[in-house]
Amino acid sequence: MKASLLVIDSFGIGALPDAGNYGDEGSNTALHICENVPEIHLPNLTRLGLGNCSEILGNPLPGIPSQATPLASWGVMKEQSPGKDTTTGHWELAGIILDKPFPTFPIIAPSFPEEIIQPFRQTFRVGVLGNESASGVDIIARLGEEHVQTGNPIVYTSADSVLQVAAHEEVIPLTQLYEMCMVLRRLCDPFQVGRVIARPFLGEPGNFERTANRKDFSLPLPHNTILDVMGEHGVKTIAVGKIGDIFNEKGIDESYHDKGNTACLERTVNLLRDRAGESFFMFVNYVDTDMFYGHRRDVSGYYEALVEIDQYLGQMIDYMNTGDLLMVTADHGCDPTFEGTDHTREYVPILAYRKGWPGGNIGIRDSFADAAQSVAACFGTSPLPNGASFFL
Repeated sequence: MKASLLVIDSFGIGALPDAGNYGDEGSNTALHICENVPEIHLPNLTRLGLGNCSEILGNPLPGIPSQATPLASWGVMKEQSPGKDTTTGHWELAGIILDKPFPTFPIIAPSFPEEIIQPFRQTFRVGVLGNESASGVDIIARLGEEHVQTGNPIVYTSADSVLQVAAHEEVIPLTQLYEMCMVLRRLCDPFQVGRVIARPFLGEPGNFERTANRKDFSLPLPHNTILDVMGEHGVKTIAVGKIGDIFNEKGIDESYHDKGNTACLERTVNLLRDRAGESFFMFVNYVDTDMFYGHRRDVSGYYEALVEIDQYLGQMIDYMNTGDLLMVTADHGCDPTFEGTDHTREYVPILAYRKGWPGGNIGIRDSFADAAQSVAACFGTSPLPNGASFFL
């Protein structure tokens, strides 16, 4: 059999009970997109049961009605781990529940401690620009010209546990930028920073644009995930998009670092079509909803990205065999109508379609880790320490 876990990055479906602790009370990515787009047309997400997911929380989605007999089992999942970032969300989906949040850095410069910045400067004989919390697009626009003139990289953070390094590809080549980030990764490990991210860009002053050559360097995982469990039981594991970076390639047999939703969607469909007779677990991230539209508070762009995902979902369903599992979920919220530019602490939808099996209401789940446990149950492997399967 084949199991595919598809993450629509940041597609939350309503504020968690503790959202107020994060300043996110009232956020709802899915609902607010539907309320602000004149006409919603997401037929595959609708027939899978997305509207049913939202109604569990008492928030019907305009344009996405609940179905009498959805194709998938439907519900929502709480995040047990503290935080609302990519690493935390994906790790919990894979079976890791954190007991404390990854550390974040001060908003006002200097954000990063000298124990990180000084050895970095000494190693590469450079200064640093920024060293503050900022939107990536804004800080490149503001400091990009100085970076081009001096050769000093732009270093910045956000509300997440990240250290990001922006550099013009014609000033600091990609190989050198990645080397810088690997050094910073080692320097950040004692501080338990979630991710170091390379953020290359191109263009001229006033017209800088980030390229698709972003690369994430994640903190070492604290213990095994569903990817490792699959491997231990002889099931091939495939990662698409930034999954390989998030999990440091651990437990992954094939890793496709496709850039952007279209490439990742095409990869997903091709793998399901071309390997119809194989057994594997595929973990996929569709990043554009978050990176290009959630953070930039672009409601219409976010919706158009959902339309593209929905169109490809139809093809994925067509290429499934009886017994195959397709799960659609998210890793956190990033409500494009909410204040600020950061992620939002939200429930995530879970649509679990097993071809040939009836769908059902799986309710409000206590952890994202239920996704990993459900994959294990379908393959009949040993259970993970965290999570409860959707399937009895």
